[in-house]
Amino acid sequence: MSRWRSRLPTRESLAHNRWLRWLGPALHHPRLWHMSRRGIAMGMAIGVFFGFLIPIAQIPFSAAAAVALRANVPMAVASTLVTNPFTFGPVYYAAWKVGSFLLAEENTPPPVLPGDVTAGPAAATPNGLPWWQRAWNGVQAAGKPLVLGLVLFACTFGALSYVLVTLLWRAKVLLARRRRRRAAARRSSER
Repeated sequence: MSRWRSRLPTRESLAHNRWLRWLGPALHHPRLWHMSRRGIAMGMAIGVFFGFLIPIAQIPFSAAAAVALRANVPMAVASTLVTNPFTFGPVYYAAWKVGSFLLAEENTPPPVLPGDVTAGPAAATPNGLPWWQRAWNGVQAAGKPLVLGLVLFACTFGALSYVLVTLLWRAKVLLARRRRRRAAARRSSER
């Protein structure tokens, strides 16, 4: 547990963060910094949720939600790193694929309508649209499936992280209790 505490942001570093300064005195509530099962699990779920849901400003949103829900703020902030520059591409691609599958959309660009050509033939691509318009159409086509996939990932992995932290915490407590009982039984049998 002490290893995790050393890696989490401190109360002072978050209080002086320019993005979180607006939370002010609310960041000083002791329950936001306590290492409890519920606080850690809720903080992890909040951070994972916002880490998947939005591509920018994840830390301020997760910190504000952790303050509002009285979850562990350092865990909420740290767990937003589930999406980072290395995982961003694969996560968003997987979210788009899942969203496309659920919406039963083909993974092809939208159809070209007659009269869509707005630039001259030199700027047009083989199907008649300029490159920038095809790119914009591709972004629009990816929009609904991507948003659906990200919402699904955020809810699913947020809830899953809450359950997983709770189960691991419970297993750790039970193992520690079992060890104490065995040690006590050995000491009483030696007497």
